[in-house]
Amino acid sequence: MKQKIESQIKTFEKNTKPSLHVITLNDLSTSAKINWCPGCGDYGILMALKNAVIELGIPQHELFLVSGIGCSSKTPYWTKLYGFNGLHGRALPFATGLKLANHKLTIIVVGGDGDGYAEGGNHFMHSCRRNIDMTYIVYNNQVYGLTTGQVSPTSEKNFKTKATPDPVIEEPVNPVALAIASGATFVARGFAGDVAHLRELIIQGVKHKGFAFIDVLQPCVTFNHLNTYDYFKKRVYKLEKEKFDFSNKTKAFEKAQECGDKIPIGVFYKEERITYEEQVPALAKQVLVKQPIDTKSKMEKIIKDFM
Repeated sequence: MKQKIESQIKTFEKNTKPSLHVITLNDLSTSAKINWCPGCGDYGILMALKNAVIELGIPQHELFLVSGIGCSSKTPYWTKLYGFNGLHGRALPFATGLKLANHKLTIIVVGGDGDGYAEGGNHFMHSCRRNIDMTYIVYNNQVYGLTTGQVSPTSEKNFKTKATPDPVIEEPVNPVALAIASGATFVARGFAGDVAHLRELIIQGVKHKGFAFIDVLQPCVTFNHLNTYDYFKKRVYKLEKEKFDFSNKTKAFEKAQECGDKIPIGVFYKEERITYEEQVPALAKQVLVKQPIDTKSKMEKIIKDFM
């Protein structure tokens, strides 16, 4: 009888062991129809992101995709992962709260240049300096695409749109330089027209322990006829081919100033530094969402303190 029971237990354990499942593009696809303009650079970024997730092998239930508002921020609709589509410019605060609630999750935040550098500029700066362990990918098409072509913080000087028929007189924001100066511990730039290279940058960013920022040059084929695929292909070059020293912050900042006829892509800066979550005592034992809450006794103490 004992042998029979032991045999049944072994059979049960064998049949209930979780099988290793390799994530495929099909696993990450949703039934929703993508409505980006044909030829939009968002497609290249989406493909790079999905292929990075496949390569990383992170279980889908352990990865959370957060976005703000804009064309790029529709990415969670078309990627079968846990996702949240928030308010304009407010993706990073939500992602911060999510990370503190469950710091074991892998968090990827996506948004556009308007979402991240205009409405969300304040949150961007402080997320960099806090060094929260998440990856922030900005789809930078240098225009507000969703709202039909207004200038954004990264629009080039003298750029014209239907909403601004007089040329832009402001100097554009330099996202890479801003991230380095603000304290991000991984700073990179990619190009939507080079999916394989961008995929590798995303993989590196997710593996990095700390705040990883990737600015992605992405053509808007409908509303930005200046910064096209041809425009970028003639100008971009890869830092790794120059054996660039990304550990030197001063050199990284200097390289970030380079634009115009030559535009560097790749990793500009990388350093190891303690993360925000590692310094929060409440998270030392286990993730916050799994910690017991003795509501009654705590409330009684609070009431007693105020009586």
